[in-house]
Amino acid sequence: MSSPPAVLLAADASPSPSPSPSGSTPAVPTLQDAQESATNAASWVEQNWSTWLAMGLQILLIVVVAVALRAVVRRAITQLIDRMNRTAQAVDGSALGGLLVNAERRRQRAAAIGSVLRSVASFLILGTAALMVLSTFQINLAPLLASAGVAGVAIGFGARNLVTDFLSGVFMILEDQYGVGDVIDAGVATGEVIEVGLRVTKLRGDSGEIWYVRNGEVKRIGNLSQGWATAGVDVTVRASEDLDRVKATLDEVAEKMSKEEPWNELLWGPVEVLGLDSVLIDSMVVRVSARTMPGKSVTVERELRWRIKRAFDAASIRIVGGATAVEDQEDAPDPTATVAAPSVYSNADSPQAKATAPIVAQRAEPPVK
Repeated sequence: MSSPPAVLLAADASPSPSPSPSGSTPAVPTLQDAQESATNAASWVEQNWSTWLAMGLQILLIVVVAVALRAVVRRAITQLIDRMNRTAQAVDGSALGGLLVNAERRRQRAAAIGSVLRSVASFLILGTAALMVLSTFQINLAPLLASAGVAGVAIGFGARNLVTDFLSGVFMILEDQYGVGDVIDAGVATGEVIEVGLRVTKLRGDSGEIWYVRNGEVKRIGNLSQGWATAGVDVTVRASEDLDRVKATLDEVAEKMSKEEPWNELLWGPVEVLGLDSVLIDSMVVRVSARTMPGKSVTVERELRWRIKRAFDAASIRIVGGATAVEDQEDAPDPTATVAAPSVYSNADSPQAKATAPIVAQRAEPPVK
């Protein structure tokens, strides 16, 4: 056995007993540990503050440049649209400009073009700035761009009709294919354009109905309000009429109409008698044509028919209708002239009818027993 002092020394040198399974309170950090942690944090900040400061300044510079560039580009686009409107207003001062340029059409077209350009510019500038900020944090952009590309393809495939409508509307507006106030034939519907959008075009039909036509569904467009229109009237008269008198009457109507208001503004050319369009046995068709203001051909045609009818009535020129004209009743032959007189054979009880009846053989009667 060891001596008591040696046993006490060994007890003092032995480690402290392990905590009981029930647990004990955690060790409280000492002042030395706190001082060491503060020293490490200060040294880490001292070593990296320049890097973080440089990154912050770089991000701030990117954001400031992007916002300033976006404001400058949007302002330039707005000034460009305003300049287009001022140029169109200068054209309004001329006589022809007042007929061709529609204020509402010009306003909507300029607003649509400006909206598209501003949206595209903002998307490009802010998108590029966001990518530059992410690259400042040393983030690998390749997976992000790949994921965005795949998501864009999926969204584009799912909303392909919407994308088609939008792109078609953009090109229709940029190319000025039609505008507010134009009468167009879009294939799926025909009417007057009351609103032009990037996705849908609104048309008002002849009966007052409103058609909503998707721009992507329009395969061909017939604009009846651009350039000039043609008013054509076919006059059908009897084949026995004097052509020189007919032409002189039509020339008088055309000359008088071209000098009266408002027809002198709607007619952009003289009313011409083109000649015989067709000649039949009992009628002939004379073609009259005139170049008119766009969208006013139907109005001019109606007025021409009205005036031609009154002039022909005054000149005793008969207008007949249809390809096979019907002559006067007094000139037509009597329909009963070629019908034979009634015959006595039509009466079944007459002696003549009975004489022509076939003889029926009589049946023999059986002998009486």
